[in-house]
Amino acid sequence: MVRLQAADLTFGYDAEPIIENLNLEIPKGEITVFIGANGCGKSTLLRTLARLLKPDKGTVFLDSEKIASLPTKEISKKMSILPQGASTPEGLTVDQLVRQGRYPHQSWLKQWSSEDERMVQDALKSTNMTHLSERSVDSLSGGQRQRAWIAMTLAQGTETLLLDEPTTYLDMAHQIEVLDLLFDLNEKEQRTIVMVLHDINLACRYAHYIVAVQKKTIYAHGRPEDIITADTLKAVFQMECQIMRDPIFGTPLCIPFGKGRKIGNREDQMERLFS
Repeated sequence: MVRLQAADLTFGYDAEPIIENLNLEIPKGEITVFIGANGCGKSTLLRTLARLLKPDKGTVFLDSEKIASLPTKEISKKMSILPQGASTPEGLTVDQLVRQGRYPHQSWLKQWSSEDERMVQDALKSTNMTHLSERSVDSLSGGQRQRAWIAMTLAQGTETLLLDEPTTYLDMAHQIEVLDLLFDLNEKEQRTIVMVLHDINLACRYAHYIVAVQKKTIYAHGRPEDIITADTLKAVFQMECQIMRDPIFGTPLCIPFGKGRKIGNREDQMERLFS
């Protein structure tokens, strides 16, 4: 079943196409990750799917409906987005930011409810931000600020989450923590998650479906184990590499070529890797 679909999508700045004649289907209830070199258009594609950008040509569908014709509040109840480099008004606390996620569910007939409060508190707890809820967002570290924004996205309570590089500014431990959280939301609640990631190996570990963007369109798409090859990564990133099997998860593992220290011979290295 398809949750989001792009048909003949073209988008550009100053008449220069960034995305051109792109067709894509996002599977419902799965984790989809966009990968690609810097400037290839993956973030632009994500923002266009979220209706933050208007395409020059083509149509985006959400649950088979043209997203351009849907009321903004209705979209916000179905789909939330965490853009890259989001900013907040000075002095806004984490608690106040996360509460903004409940705005689409408010109206003059429906004021703040116990359900709204529960969603906010659950989002703070899930992102380990409860103890920082009274801190101003602009006083936080980069990683804490990112988790605060993710908490707001979770509080929105949508079936579909779009996240543009959600692990930016996070150290490795917190990257895994955030991606595990998103994985659990998918596994336990069947939420559809679409995100841009730079780390190919983490993309392969967490994604059910990978979309490799290159030269203004899609170079390859499918299961990581089917499409992540040395040839694909050479074409998409202009990078020579070797693809191995992750010894823990069994997913594709990219070993880029380049300069660096070598310890022992190849047989020794393989023994250490898989011992």
